[in-house]
Amino acid sequence: MSLMITDECINCDVCEPECPNGAISQGEEIYVIDPNLCTECVGHFDEPQCQQVCPVDCIPLDPGHEESREQLYAKYERIMAVEE
Repeated sequence: MSLMITDECINCDVCEPECPNGAISQGEEIYVIDPNLCTECVGHFDEPQCQQVCPVDCIPLDPGHEESREQLYAKYERIMAVEE
């Protein structure tokens, strides 16, 4: 699954620079995660970095975007191929 940011977000700005895929950006009111770019840090780190730094624990799994670890890794490979 990709991750999502809930409305409990306090706009503290710590998650955005931690995302290795650039999936996090400022939305209209709170930060948002692009599910097309979120790999839960698969391919980069053992754990999602945004969840590690979030002071209010407002970044759960997004039930609307279920993906296996293999699918997340395939997405990571596609993202890295585009960046090259």
